Parts: sequence; structure tokens; C-alpha cells
Amino acid sequence: MSQTIRDMERQALQLSREDRAHLADRLLSSLALDPSVEDAWAIEVDRRITEFESGSVLDVPVEDALARARAAIR
Repeated sequence: MSQTIRDMERQALQLSREDRAHLADRLLSSLALDPSVEDAWAIEVDRRITEFESGSVLDVPVEDALARARAAIR
């Protein structure tokens, strides 16, 4: 890793949580090959957030989700 990258990483880690999330989103978006895929994921994320906030779906503790996934692949 170059010194420039290490310097940018150090600076980025000093940003607020919100700014780091925004930066991470922008960097990840820049790697996308097909903008329509990113758009579709954004729509899906919004749909899931709306369902969760409305109470029409329930959250599952991560431990339970992982246990179910592990059981499914055995």
C-alpha cells in the first residue's frame, strides 16, 4: 500500500461516523460496473427499511440468522 493511501486512510478514519459512511458509499459506488444494479439495490434497501419501520417485518438477531444459515448448509 502506498504512503498516499495510508495517509488518506488515516484522514478518513478521523471523519465522523456519518462522513465515513458517506465516503464509503461513494467509494463503493465508484466500483460498480452497472449503475442500474446500484439503483435496484437502493430501491430494495429503501423497501426493506420501510417494511421494518412500519412493523410489517420483524428483525432477527444476528445469532439466530447465522445459526439458521449454518443449519441450511449442513
